Amino acid sequence: MPVAPAPFDCRPGCAACCIAPSISTPIPQPDGGLPQPKPAGQPCVQLDEQLRCRLFGLPQRPAVCTSLRPGFDMCGESPLQAMRWLSQLEASTLPA
Repeated sequence: MPVAPAPFDCRPGCAACCIAPSISTPIPQPDGGLPQPKPAGQPCVQLDEQLRCRLFGLPQRPAVCTSLRPGFDMCGESPLQAMRWLSQLEASTLPA
């Protein structure tokens, strides 16, 4: 019988999934300004000082963010590995 993978929690202070990928759906701005998409490689405007998402668990959080689940494949052993993996994923999924 296959063994389920062990639960994997977000690594505190990482935020690679909030920096590496682009987010094409508009993200609410903390200052109340017009929602804007996020380019790849730029920190999300909703990251706080502790690199935590201000929209976590809220309905305003973009669907792509909700779909990203921490796991060893994505997160690796360090924030740098996570950034590399997510950046490669971003590059491989760009429209031709």
